[in-house]
Amino acid sequence: MPVPHYYFDIRDGTALAADEEGLSLTNQRAAEIEAALSLADTAKDLAPSASGRDLAIEVRDANGLIFRAAFLFGTARPSG
Repeated sequence: MPVPHYYFDIRDGTALAADEEGLSLTNQRAAEIEAALSLADTAKDLAPSASGRDLAIEVRDANGLIFRAAFLFGTARPSG
């Protein structure tokens, strides 16, 4: 049985950085864990802005999009 190959595209607002290499992982659950860890690692270096920020990893295989893991940044109330 072939091992599934997943691609992890990073979306920052409207910008998309496509993953051209991908990873071979045992199943979708392993891809979900990889996406969550990658998203957390990417997000830790970003500061929230007053206008908010959306950061996501869109996971796809050869057939297209499978799922999206996202962080939403923003303030709960205006500062001042």
